[in-house]
Amino acid sequence: MSQVELLAPAGDLEKLQTAIDYGADAVYAGGEQFGLRAQAGNFNLDQLARARELTASRQKKLYLTLNAYLRSAEEEGLVAYLEQLSELDLDAYIVSDPGVLALVRQVDPQRSIHLSTQANTTNAAAARFWHQAGVDRVNLARELSLDEVRSIRKGADLELEVFVHGALCVAYSGRCLLSTALTGRSANQGACAQPCRWRYALMEETRPGQYFPIEEDSRGTYIMNSRDLCLIEHLPQLVAAGVNSLKIEGRMKTRYYVAAVTRVYRAALDSLLEDPQKYRFDPAWRDELDMVSHRPYDTGFLFGGGDQAQVHREDSLYRRTHDFVGVVQQVFADGRALVQGRNRFFSGEVLGLIGPTMRQAEFQVGDLATEQGVPLEVAQPNALVVTALPPGAQPGDLLRRQKEQG
Repeated sequence: MSQVELLAPAGDLEKLQTAIDYGADAVYAGGEQFGLRAQAGNFNLDQLARARELTASRQKKLYLTLNAYLRSAEEEGLVAYLEQLSELDLDAYIVSDPGVLALVRQVDPQRSIHLSTQANTTNAAAARFWHQAGVDRVNLARELSLDEVRSIRKGADLELEVFVHGALCVAYSGRCLLSTALTGRSANQGACAQPCRWRYALMEETRPGQYFPIEEDSRGTYIMNSRDLCLIEHLPQLVAAGVNSLKIEGRMKTRYYVAAVTRVYRAALDSLLEDPQKYRFDPAWRDELDMVSHRPYDTGFLFGGGDQAQVHREDSLYRRTHDFVGVVQQVFADGRALVQGRNRFFSGEVLGLIGPTMRQAEFQVGDLATEQGVPLEVAQPNALVVTALPPGAQPGDLLRRQKEQG
């Protein structure tokens, strides 16, 4: 049980650093080729080398996504890419395609291989097959119930990873054809246009131009939007089922999202691992997760319910209670700090400060000034400002503002 890993997304170097600071044991990132998030802040080779240095210095692990499905014309390019990657000594590659797996074994045979959820592993026989092919860890299909996870654990001797938090695709484990059909951008090659998040209406053949709403509100209709996954309350069952790694979705999410979600799961997992018998779920953990942008939370397929439970929800709109407004860059001896704005904030308003280990505080913003001491009334996005912060503030802490209700 002490080996259970918390795995967080790293969309870029800044988010990677944040994930580590806020409690991740390992991070997963994408390179510039052969991943499934073409629009994320993917890492070039120099950035991957820097990421490797950062994770190694903190005794954390770095996994690289190579989970796109390979076309024949891309084989030579992948071989050349793997030859470059092999020098970085990453902890594992995440793959989906058997061809990619075979080329990794050929070019970089000592590298650990993790199987992506895109491979749709739903049974122990499949897990054993992949293990025999050289896979050390399987990220199980999201469609599995807790009983099915237990069954695979009993029948397969390799590491098991499951998603515990984040977006769910309206497609089998995320392998979707809708984006290709509507835009020509293949989700399976990293270029998903996310058409399941678009607004849709119904048009009758003999009435062109007349659009009829489908469960529509003032913002549109979201008939293909699933709820977001949130398993914070069910970590004891997952750990007891033999899951080795708990994965947070979100390489395209914000730095605030990575920090806020990672620190909650870190706190819950630490509490569980410290003393499973005395573990108690803290409702504050769930409250914190409501403060980041998300669709209504759900337990997915963990307790059954079937496919219909995940789609056609009338309330599948994004919601959050707080906005991310700033990052602490430096703290001075007099209690003031240098803050980089991410959204505008004003002198006199009440903000919240959050840091690792669930450290947080509310405070009223005092005087604002430039680094040169010029007074300001407002901190602008991307601007550096100096202001007083609560005692104990540290570089890397984030500032947030509660949204107005209504």
